[in-house]
Amino acid sequence: MKSNDSQTRILHLNQLDKSQKLTADEYQTKMKVLKNKIRDLTFLAKAKDRPVLFVFEGWDAAGKGGAIRRLTQEIDPRLFEVHNIAAPSSEEIQHHYLWRFWNRIPPKGHIGIFDRSHYGRVLVERIEGFASESEWSRAYEEILLFEEQLVSFGTIILKFWLHIDSDEQLLRFESRKNDPLKRWKLTDEDWRNRDKWTLYEEAANQMFQKTDAPRAPWILVPANDKYFARVMVLETVVKRLAEELE
Repeated sequence: MKSNDSQTRILHLNQLDKSQKLTADEYQTKMKVLKNKIRDLTFLAKAKDRPVLFVFEGWDAAGKGGAIRRLTQEIDPRLFEVHNIAAPSSEEIQHHYLWRFWNRIPPKGHIGIFDRSHYGRVLVERIEGFASESEWSRAYEEILLFEEQLVSFGTIILKFWLHIDSDEQLLRFESRKNDPLKRWKLTDEDWRNRDKWTLYEEAANQMFQKTDAPRAPWILVPANDKYFARVMVLETVVKRLAEELE
């Protein structure tokens, strides 16, 4: 499943044009069409017994939850499950780090959505010292093999990184802090992670280069504008599912 070196895509966060936007009217128009296509294609995946796995990574407050909600609005609730990945439990930590993800992969005809994922090994666990250098360094190959096995089983994989800049993140943090209904989303850890922005950015760029593959590609989504990000996610899903299923 790994790319040939001469064909490897260059994926880097600095290459993204984060100024891209949609108006509210453009957003509503596009979403009406996309939601119908998503519904039809997920029923087709069910009919063809194809598992589907969507991975969502990105900065805190980048809009992963909102993108997932828009993606699943028109999907039959019986067909999908969203896994919000947090720190491993006391049981999970006794196993290989991929064990808890094997236990969450979707069965035939169903959709699994990871809000955070197995890529934590080469992101937060790397930066925060929860994994040694030898552990996170070999994880790139382990993750590629994990995804290669899923693809061989027939799983359709798409991996999204929602990217905002530091200034936009600060605005969203301040908005959450001042909103009683959203204040719970903001933690001390979120503020601490801002201090390590450069380290996380470096780790993310390395992750894209080492784990992007033709059948399990990374899609970098400019997300300063939430409307643009959500539409890009759905358009990408529609295009990929259509290619795989039709």
